[in-house]
Amino acid sequence: MTEVLIVGGGPVGLYLGALLLQHGVAVRILEKRTGRNAHTRAIGIHPPALAALDRIGVASALVARGVPIRRGHAVSAGREIAHMPFGPVSDRYPFVLAVPQPVTESILERRLLELDGGALLRGAEVTDMHDDGGRVTLTVTGAGVPSRLSAAVAVGADGANSTVRRLLSVPAPEKRYPDHYLMGDFPESSPYGSDAALFLEEDGIVESFPLPGGVRRWVVRLDRPPARPDAAELAGLVATRTGVAVDASRNSMLSSFGVRSRLASRMVAGRTALIGDAAHEISPIGGQGMNLGWLDAESLLPVILAALTGQPSGAALRRFDAARRRAATAAKRQAEVNMVLGRPLPGGVLRARNTAIARVAAVPAINAFVAKRFTMQ
Repeated sequence: MTEVLIVGGGPVGLYLGALLLQHGVAVRILEKRTGRNAHTRAIGIHPPALAALDRIGVASALVARGVPIRRGHAVSAGREIAHMPFGPVSDRYPFVLAVPQPVTESILERRLLELDGGALLRGAEVTDMHDDGGRVTLTVTGAGVPSRLSAAVAVGADGANSTVRRLLSVPAPEKRYPDHYLMGDFPESSPYGSDAALFLEEDGIVESFPLPGGVRRWVVRLDRPPARPDAAELAGLVATRTGVAVDASRNSMLSSFGVRSRLASRMVAGRTALIGDAAHEISPIGGQGMNLGWLDAESLLPVILAALTGQPSGAALRRFDAARRRAATAAKRQAEVNMVLGRPLPGGVLRARNTAIARVAAVPAINAFVAKRFTMQ
């Protein structure tokens, strides 16, 4: 008999499913996609999330398939103004791990199915839900999927446009930002190897991260969305702003995106919880969203286990809701700071700000504090 129904089979839903199965909980994950998305979106796994992933036994497999980024460089007008180590060498994971999201999802799915080969139901779309105070019943459409499923607890991990959040009538006001980005992957041609680089330039920031297989991701800030993503345009912007030449003809991924944020008014409604982007959508600049969702799931685990054993869970649910909403608010603010740092500035103002950044970064204690903020530690 299913004890927990998870709506959404992305990285956050798969992680929570595996975590619950390890504790002997009967789980079904409902995913409306019939296959994994091959598009590489989120790529950065921060140290606290790696520690969480280690608890279901997948961190080592992810590290083997990714690139550990141990340092970041801030560059402007061709010279380095600061660099930042991403973790003490004494830590188990003193780095941000860059790994394509399809790889992350495949490793998580494999672990889930090792624990229960029938846990993931693909092609299952939730259309309605009912909470009678004792169990949550979901109405589901999809070939070969039961039309109704019920469980003691339900979790919405179904992304920014969450069906579960809508069915629960939980408000999540949207905020839009004036920032737009053009992003693409190209063969490595920079001098930065396995390090990240942020180019703070008059026309706006350029971010650069290594990926497995000799590939580097480039993200360029724009004032307006491009008419359509174009590899030659992106290569030209990278060259103009950074001096690094990339081969547009060998582009392997290309997309553009604007930025918005949402924070659900609550993450718990009756016997249903919202986690990940279903609860809080934040700017992808800084790479916190997927990591935040995994930490939501880890925090929700003891609450679910207590509820399933009949222990009073009202207070625990309220603490979960308050703590994770605070974490999401902090992540949202950090992302907003990241975006402000990347906006265009007149030359004189930019040079003055970069001088200030260099002076601050030269103080080891401050440098370490900022690094922890950037890596969610």
